Amino acid sequence: MRVLLVGAGGVGTAITRIVARRSFFDHIIVADYDLSRAEAAVAALDDTGTRFSAAQIDASDQEAVTALLTQGRCDVLLNATDPRFVMPLFEAASAAGTHYLDMAMSLSYPHPERPYEQCGVKLGDAQFERAAEWEKAGRLALVGVGVEPGLSDVFARYAAEELFDEIEEIGVRDGANLTVDGHDFAPSFSIWTTIEECLNPPVIWEKDRGWFTTAPFSEPEVFDFPEGIGPVECVNVEHEEVLLIPRWVDAERVTFKYGLGDEFIETLKTLHKLGLDRTEKVTVGDGTQVSPRDVVAACLPDPATLGDRMHGKTCAGTWVKGMKDGKPREVYLYHVVDNQWSMREYGSQAVVWQTAINPVVALELMAAGTWTGSGVLGAEAFDPRPFLDLLNEYGSPWGLRDQ
Repeated sequence: MRVLLVGAGGVGTAITRIVARRSFFDHIIVADYDLSRAEAAVAALDDTGTRFSAAQIDASDQEAVTALLTQGRCDVLLNATDPRFVMPLFEAASAAGTHYLDMAMSLSYPHPERPYEQCGVKLGDAQFERAAEWEKAGRLALVGVGVEPGLSDVFARYAAEELFDEIEEIGVRDGANLTVDGHDFAPSFSIWTTIEECLNPPVIWEKDRGWFTTAPFSEPEVFDFPEGIGPVECVNVEHEEVLLIPRWVDAERVTFKYGLGDEFIETLKTLHKLGLDRTEKVTVGDGTQVSPRDVVAACLPDPATLGDRMHGKTCAGTWVKGMKDGKPREVYLYHVVDNQWSMREYGSQAVVWQTAINPVVALELMAAGTWTGSGVLGAEAFDPRPFLDLLNEYGSPWGLRDQ
């Protein structure tokens, strides 16, 4: 397997460090807009062969990406950029006749008149509209295969197949007890993506209603996370699982809630009030045009650099409630990463490492012919057991707690 990895930020670099320990691929081109960042990711690997190379690419330049895929004789494009670049990379892979993987789906746009009641353009709509073309071409676009979405969706399919006869509700729940020395506000993941998913109207699925929206940060609940993290207040946030899981898993209700904390929520609300969450460019005093959200991201520390000052654990998981053998059952399937461990073992902070391992597992399953298919598919469309077994083999076990 020959891979083009686009994006050498925190997650992309963590991917290179994980995949370097595996032997399922022939060559990976690590490409980034900043060539020095791609070169640094490759140079840091303890790899004496020729399995990695670096390249410069503009992820928004579909033709250039298509050309690089063709020149590199790549079998698959792995997208490790933020959601703005999903569609040009998705289209480039289609044009080059390669497979495609991403960890976040095409952007949503709120309903113009009733944003907190009805969906406008949903996450992934632009990709699913092209599903028939991908299927006809015999190519697979595996979408939303990070940790959330991704592993959380694998958990949902596993619960449906092996743990329940009927499912009342599937709720993805994400929480952490991470702290960062020397920073009052330092998001552990891309602030661009965080603003996008937290300030957009959250989507909920109900079987008798379909997809609908609610207000940001709605329906707060306290969820008790495992392995010492403890109770964290979680709120509704827009996320891909709610758009993916109902396509393949039968459930009465699907939600996503994120443990953000009051201070984080108030900061995001303030950014929104000031218009600093906007992506449209504004003109400043000297005539320069800038995107307010890009300015916010530039002013905050790069999440990939925070590992040495970060402490604690992060947990991603899927809570499922339903019936098994005529009796009520409630479980939480989860994956916890301790920042001290991920820094010691891989030199990557916990949140980006937890995101990165899952597309690598998926790639290995594709390379082995274990996960095969065509069209635009989520992780729920595949047998979950090989994924979970391989995750254990990678030394990063998952857990199951009966509630």
